[in-house]
Amino acid sequence: MTRKQRKTLSRIAAASLSLAVLSLADAFVEIGGVPFGRALSGIPDLLLHLAVYIVIGGDILRKAAHGALNGRMFDENFLMAVATVGAFALAVMERSGDYTEGIAVMLFYQIGEFFQSVAVGKSRRSIAELMDIRPDTANVERGGTLVQVPSGEVSVGTVITVRPGERIPIDGIVAEGESTLDTSALTGESRPRRAVPGDEVFSGSINSTGTLRIRTTKEFSESTATKILELVENSTSKKSKSEAFISKFARVYTPAVCLAALALAIVPPLVQSASGVRFVDADGFLLWRTWIYRALTFLVISCPCALVISIPLGFFAGIGGASREGVLVKGSVHLENLSKVTTVVFDKTGTLTEGVFEVVSVRGADGGEASRDAAVQMLEAAAHAESSSTHPVAKAIAAAYGKPVDASRVSNTVETAGKGVRAEVGGKAVAVGNASFMEEMGLSVPGTGGDGTVAHVAVDGVYTGSVLISDRLKGNSKAAVAALKRSGIKKAFMLTGDSEAVAVKVSRELSLDGAHSGLLPAGKVSKIEEIISAERGGGLVSFVGDGLNDAPVLARADVGIAMGAMGSDAAIEAADVVLMDDDPLKIAKAVRISRKCLGIVKENIVFALAVKGACLALGAFGIANMWLAVFADVGVMVVAVLNAVRALDVKKL
Repeated sequence: MTRKQRKTLSRIAAASLSLAVLSLADAFVEIGGVPFGRALSGIPDLLLHLAVYIVIGGDILRKAAHGALNGRMFDENFLMAVATVGAFALAVMERSGDYTEGIAVMLFYQIGEFFQSVAVGKSRRSIAELMDIRPDTANVERGGTLVQVPSGEVSVGTVITVRPGERIPIDGIVAEGESTLDTSALTGESRPRRAVPGDEVFSGSINSTGTLRIRTTKEFSESTATKILELVENSTSKKSKSEAFISKFARVYTPAVCLAALALAIVPPLVQSASGVRFVDADGFLLWRTWIYRALTFLVISCPCALVISIPLGFFAGIGGASREGVLVKGSVHLENLSKVTTVVFDKTGTLTEGVFEVVSVRGADGGEASRDAAVQMLEAAAHAESSSTHPVAKAIAAAYGKPVDASRVSNTVETAGKGVRAEVGGKAVAVGNASFMEEMGLSVPGTGGDGTVAHVAVDGVYTGSVLISDRLKGNSKAAVAALKRSGIKKAFMLTGDSEAVAVKVSRELSLDGAHSGLLPAGKVSKIEEIISAERGGGLVSFVGDGLNDAPVLARADVGIAMGAMGSDAAIEAADVVLMDDDPLKIAKAVRISRKCLGIVKENIVFALAVKGACLALGAFGIANMWLAVFADVGVMVVAVLNAVRALDVKKL
């Protein structure tokens, strides 16, 4: 419990006890046959009740005064201050000595605020504990001993030591040691992952068994754990339409109800007086007392804090629950949009497939199998020409070549995105790329059989053959598409730069609704725009990708979803949602989480407006008293906040 919560609880306890004592004294205690309440009537009675009121409502009065002085007059503090002070004023005017109602309204409001604070604090602590994945220190060996240094001071290439039970502070490659890693904080999956020399490991993972020596590949500020924290911390900066509506609604609504309450207190008595009804009773207060009381009740009922507090809390809880499952949403606006997605479009390589390419065969200029010597020469030329590329095809060719590339032999490298690479290798002009790349050079290529990606090779303007490279579908890809359909997604397409034969094969295996092949990055953007135009009015379109060439499409889609583990930095930056373990099954889960969150938000909006609307009408006609007003304000707020916290529970979705 925070210090502020303890102080509030102390005030509630003190005021409750004092109010109970005063009420019991007024009701039951008699001194010499004279009720104790009468003995303390008048000024002493007023001062005692005012003291209790100040104890329970002093901070609300200060906030109301501060807001009025700083131009933020119309908030819940102002409404509560006016209503309760007004209740005291009515009791003084009537000389009834009944000050309990004003104190009770403030007391129940503070109780509601306390429970709301506890619920919000629990939600934030749950998310903070969940996201406490970034070690601020790293173990670096100096002078033969391990020294803890701030993680931000560790440069790229430094070897750090991570002992069993410690979290990895910075992304890197395992240099020595073997262990199992708990990556649940990043991916939401508790299944351990084996780490051996040469494996890439990510910050935030827990080293479970053996000691690892890791050579860092990124700075602390660019590591996975830091990026996750930044995404979650900045998520509230992008408000959803629901949040923006509530903010605008509160700015207009609060002044409007204040004016309505003022009119309720003044207009009916004037109208009644003008129509011949006695303006005052024998005590001089009848009409004014009735309508002022109704106006004060109206003010208490109208307080919009249930909406203002619960709606942002619902989105915050939804984003926190999603992050627990390895789904990072960059803002509530994206969570809201995700709930409206009806069409999902996939990239192929690295998204639906593993992105781990292998050279299947090397063919000569006639399309037949190349001889061993010709194959070695072709792979050598292609590996050197592609040596500066990070494309999976280039990595597959380099792996098939199997020897270190001599960078001194390579010069004048020019890469054309989505087509291929030209370079000078040992004084020869080498080109590696797809069929259209060769055709632009005036070269014809033979037909190629087999399923996979074909990289054609030309040396000094002469076509020498091709390399056939295949990729494997991810184990969960078929299940992911099926899960999306069960979650209400109507259509699923695939965009790829690969050949039509490969696209058709993958599309059939995964039961997609269609596939578009041979697309360059600009072509993918055009195609996603066509799909968005076709779906406009029927739902939003999401694109799922992982590569540098997917960044423009991710940015153009209504909701961009990037693969976070193997995805490029550009793709992750352009996306609205990031899947930390590259598992396409998480897409359907992300959709279900967003829909649960939006369902809770809508429930709170409908519930709060319905209850308040009914109670406002009852208050205006004098049917609702101050006690019902307290429920309409405090009760609705507590129920809405507790309902919003349900968005954290997404494990079973």
